[in-house]
Amino acid sequence: MIEQDLLRRFLFEELGVRGEWVKLTTSWQAAKHHQRGSENVQQQLGQALAAVVMLSATVKFKGSMILQAQGNGGIKTLVAQATDQRKIRGLVRGKGNVSSGPLEAMFGQGRLVLTIESQNGSPYQGIVPLQGSNLAAALQTYFEQSEQLKTRLWLFANATQAVGLLLQELPTQESYEADWEHIEILANTVTEQELFDLDCEQLLYRLFNQEKVRLFDAEPVEFDCACSRPNIERTLFAMGRAELEDILKERDIIEVNCEFCSKQYRFDKIDVENILTQKSTANDSETLH
Repeated sequence: MIEQDLLRRFLFEELGVRGEWVKLTTSWQAAKHHQRGSENVQQQLGQALAAVVMLSATVKFKGSMILQAQGNGGIKTLVAQATDQRKIRGLVRGKGNVSSGPLEAMFGQGRLVLTIESQNGSPYQGIVPLQGSNLAAALQTYFEQSEQLKTRLWLFANATQAVGLLLQELPTQESYEADWEHIEILANTVTEQELFDLDCEQLLYRLFNQEKVRLFDAEPVEFDCACSRPNIERTLFAMGRAELEDILKERDIIEVNCEFCSKQYRFDKIDVENILTQKSTANDSETLH
């Protein structure tokens, strides 16, 4: 059975190194179905989605991890999100044909932001310049600077699949320099085609058949947009009565389109009044308590 839409974690039992493998197919098709852009632009989104699934599995949290790249070049915005339940969504905004090349050629001057929005605590955010030959290189820089953990990533996407491989030293290990170098040399022989064609066990055997590797159970990944009418209503309420009434003077209906899944939400004057009244009442009630 071909492995797809799965994340698999693995551990080198005698070495201070862990790893992850991901292959997105149906979830990748669903995510990019709602996005426009040239092949190069779409490939950046696929790589980002593969990356954020793996990165979200390196930390324990309940909530979501968001990878965001913003620049002033051909690609303006790239957002990829994965929850602790391996639900993904993403968006990319680019103008015209963006030629492939280093990140600066595609994004211009920009920054890469990793945010963890946890249900159990305040958000955590790390920022690095959007520089390097590709997204994998920029993320490796992030881990070197922000986490002080040796990390290697391989990220690829085409019309049908988005794939990734991650290797990372264990944070509690010391004096594993030689082990890391050994595993990195073996991993550097991996090819883009192998990541597309091979299942996880086949790939690990091809790369590391002399090592003791513990492979954990597969975790399914799926596209799922978190947008909802209540979430949109909270956003509208936050805009305030004056701004909403100004919009309604120009048009009878406020239309909100989700950039992740293209779902459309419509609010007429009665809807808006209900939002303002009900949420104001709810806030007053919370204040009294």
